[in-house]
Amino acid sequence: MLNILFVCMGNICRSPAAEAIMEKIVNEEKLSDKINCDSAGTIGYHEGEKADKRMITHAANRGINITSISRKIRPDDLMKFDYIVAMDDDNLKNIFNIDSSGIFRKKIFKITQFSSDKRVKEVPDPYYGGSQGFENVLNILEDSCKNFLSFIKKENEM
Repeated sequence: MLNILFVCMGNICRSPAAEAIMEKIVNEEKLSDKINCDSAGTIGYHEGEKADKRMITHAANRGINITSISRKIRPDDLMKFDYIVAMDDDNLKNIFNIDSSGIFRKKIFKITQFSSDKRVKEVPDPYYGGSQGFENVLNILEDSCKNFLSFIKKENEM
């Protein structure tokens, strides 16, 4: 079983959406017995909370079911997960700081590395924005997660 951890700051908008999108794609590809998804935040401010209601609503309108509960990333996550995927540069840096020795760097990625649109460098935080911000995040994540799954399938000969 391959384990993927998606990471943003508070684990209530972007990373829960990435987790749910990837789970949907994995299920559609009939790979749920081979790939497990989870999400976490680099801060624990929202720990124990459901995802942001606005993100849940926007995702549900696309048939994406967000069910995760916020938690903070833990140092042992670096060993447990095969892929650790940040939403932006700040959270990527925070993950690298947890991996101070650098021994897990080869499994740490930024989701937009897999975006079809090479102009997209980060998944922006939609928390303080309006509806369009949530839609933009979902657009970026749907595209990037599809390409990320293709990468995983090729790398793991699935």
